[in-house]
Amino acid sequence: MTAGRSAWAVLAEARWPEDGDGAPPGVPGFVHSPFHPLVVAVAERCLTRRYGAGPLPADNRTAVVLVSAGGDTAGAAHVRQTVAAGGRVGPLFFFQSVPNSVAGHVAARWGLDGPVVCLSPTGDPRAEGEAEADLLCHDGDAAQALLILIEPAPDGAPGEATAVLLGEETRQ
Repeated sequence: MTAGRSAWAVLAEARWPEDGDGAPPGVPGFVHSPFHPLVVAVAERCLTRRYGAGPLPADNRTAVVLVSAGGDTAGAAHVRQTVAAGGRVGPLFFFQSVPNSVAGHVAARWGLDGPVVCLSPTGDPRAEGEAEADLLCHDGDAAQALLILIEPAPDGAPGEATAVLLGEETRQ
């Protein structure tokens, strides 16, 4: 993961979109924004490449580290416009307004029982995410980490995301 941690490796990696991908499928309980489906799609693709179908066995100590400078910009814009127009914001927007909600959804779906952390990077997103994952593993809070890097497209399209599963090479 970082210098001095040579035992850590990339166990699986995925991107969205890859060849042939359209928009990621919707996610029940998340509305209006392409951010959440993109997080779920890239995370599931990465985890499936390593483990097949989920969930993982108990005590897997897999952290989720979600890194996004902008977060759910489409959802935030919708809420802003609705409030400015004097409208009522639906209750799902309060639930999904923090990135932890979709990271928690991924963790629950896959049985990932390590910490869930969301970062808004000020520098290199991957380097900051790997540093956080390394800290979680070094402190004993996690045995591996699912790092999700996402930035929505500025036009409300899904954008791009990368998911990387980091851990010990011998871990299955």
